Amino acid sequence: MVVSDSINLLIVIVLIAATAFFVAAEFAMVKIRESKIQQLINEGNASANKAMHVINNLDGYLSACQLGITLTALGLGWIGEPTVAGLVEPLLTSLGLGKQAVGIVSFLIGFSTISFLHVVVGELAPKSLAIQRAEGVALFVSGPLIWFHKIMYPAIWLLNGAANTLIRWVGLRNIGEHQGIHSEEEIRMLLLQSHEGGEINQSELELTSNIFEMNEKIAVDIMIPRTSMVCMFDDLPIEKNFEIIAQEQFARYPVCLEDKDHIIGYIHTKDLLTICLRNEKITSIKQFYREPLFIYEFTPAVEILQQMQKQRKQLAIVLDEYGGTAGVVALEDVLEEIVGEIEDEYDIDDVPPVFELGAGHYSIDARESIIDVQQILNITMETENIHTLGGWFINQYRGKLEKNAEILHEGYRFKVVEIEGNSIFRFEVKAEQTDEVAPIL
Repeated sequence: MVVSDSINLLIVIVLIAATAFFVAAEFAMVKIRESKIQQLINEGNASANKAMHVINNLDGYLSACQLGITLTALGLGWIGEPTVAGLVEPLLTSLGLGKQAVGIVSFLIGFSTISFLHVVVGELAPKSLAIQRAEGVALFVSGPLIWFHKIMYPAIWLLNGAANTLIRWVGLRNIGEHQGIHSEEEIRMLLLQSHEGGEINQSELELTSNIFEMNEKIAVDIMIPRTSMVCMFDDLPIEKNFEIIAQEQFARYPVCLEDKDHIIGYIHTKDLLTICLRNEKITSIKQFYREPLFIYEFTPAVEILQQMQKQRKQLAIVLDEYGGTAGVVALEDVLEEIVGEIEDEYDIDDVPPVFELGAGHYSIDARESIIDVQQILNITMETENIHTLGGWFINQYRGKLEKNAEILHEGYRFKVVEIEGNSIFRFEVKAEQTDEVAPIL
């Protein structure tokens, strides 16, 4: 009898250990990152190859883990409670309890003990271990789990087939293998959680967020509009064009023939400077013309960057739907969508596109993208066929465009503070009730 109880107790210990193994395997395989396993494979870790095999066939191996957990739980229910109850029955009998009382109390003790061991030792503890040490656990369990899957494959195949049939009966689609694919919103949430956990800093979070937002921008969102373009003119004397360079201090200038709708090239001031340093006289700027990149208003910002890289251009002329000039985009304008405002030595006096005047109080450039304005103010604005704050204001305003013209929208007052003719340059935007809005910069 003693030998039998010892064997049963040993079986109980093995079953709890097996439960812990399958639970740890299940959570480790879900938690582990495939990129980390690939790194270990590149370093020559043999166990990592087995772990990668399991990850690549995750659906089947998760089914194996579930089968293992179910079998061990049934085994514990079958052997565990009677074993513990049999161990405590002699002690309860010696206390003078009746036969019926001994049976009830021993059952309760056996059931409670096995339940405690199964939940705490068999599930909760290995789950926590697998989550915190996913890499080590994954490498440890992969080999035995592969063998268990091979041995139990007929049962796993049968059970999976039955489950998939049931899913189809209730009108759901079998998704097959578990996919490690994340949507853009899920990636944003993962990045935010990593930032809150200290894994990535604020700059890294902003850079990755800007990359996603850049994918939504088109040329008209980031271009310098036609009215603000600074150009050189083919028919102007060389001295006049030099005056433009001296006054504006840009590196590149579009060159126009008669007007801005006829751009024939662009000039890099470095080319002119090189000639001047050689003490050579420049009689015409035509010899320095470079062919610009022509794009349309609806060209995505990402595609603009790709074309600039491919064609080795740093200036693109934006055309409207009629083939006229809508504006110009420099490589710097595209990069600023990712890294933020880039200022050089000549930008020290420039006013930033957006700056905060106080709580819920901003000064915003009229050319600022309507997408960015919505994010800054955390409001919704009508954006169909509208790309800038100035365009949105003109679409909303019904009076004469002049300084101090204003409208109220979703708790913010938009006031024109800089205007010339029909061109708005800057707005003052102020929350009417700052305690009800939550500006995000």
